[in-house]
Amino acid sequence: MAQFTRIEVFQKMKETGLVPLYYNADIEICKKVIKACYDGGARLFEFTSRGDFAHLVFTELIQYTTKELPEMILGVGSVTDAAAASLYMLLGANFIVTPVLREDIAIVCNRRKVLWSPGCGSLTEIAKAEELGCEIVKLFPGDIYGPNFVKSALAPQPWTSIMPTGGVSPNEESLTSWFQAGVTCVGMGSQLISHEIIKNQEYIVLTNQVKNTLAIIQKIRK
Repeated sequence: MAQFTRIEVFQKMKETGLVPLYYNADIEICKKVIKACYDGGARLFEFTSRGDFAHLVFTELIQYTTKELPEMILGVGSVTDAAAASLYMLLGANFIVTPVLREDIAIVCNRRKVLWSPGCGSLTEIAKAEELGCEIVKLFPGDIYGPNFVKSALAPQPWTSIMPTGGVSPNEESLTSWFQAGVTCVGMGSQLISHEIIKNQEYIVLTNQVKNTLAIIQKIRK
């Protein structure tokens, strides 16, 4: 079961402002990636469930993080139905991220008091997610909607917390546009954890990039 409460997860999202996300079928690569992010200061990580037997990789990964990286809050993304959400929560997922809004996932996550973040693309979907108990919605794909959507959405409902995924880059210009628009945190995959870093095993580069990204976020928020 989850080691962190939904409130603890949400507070850490607000505090750090960053959720790296990544998937690889090779457990050793996953361990190196999450360790590099942890060393850079990240305290949340989304394992994207995108491959066959991904749950087996996650099982090893969460056992590793619980023992070796105790402050890391590990969750699962790309969850598409309640059955998958239930499976990952039984394996210890601390939060669930979905590409779309599904009430069945909301129900099983709420039953276990696990934070869930659904992919939303309209004010209607955001409102529905919040009615179902969502703390923070995922704006996906972020590059399609952009910071202006966030700014406009928050005008009539400033209580909403938004996490864009896709279209966010680890540089000051991109991060400034999103955080000044009002996002609570950002999700970053290949823009942060690039193919080149994995191919060349440059995990120290990843650590430094995460550290720099977190520093930029803190600077913007001042």
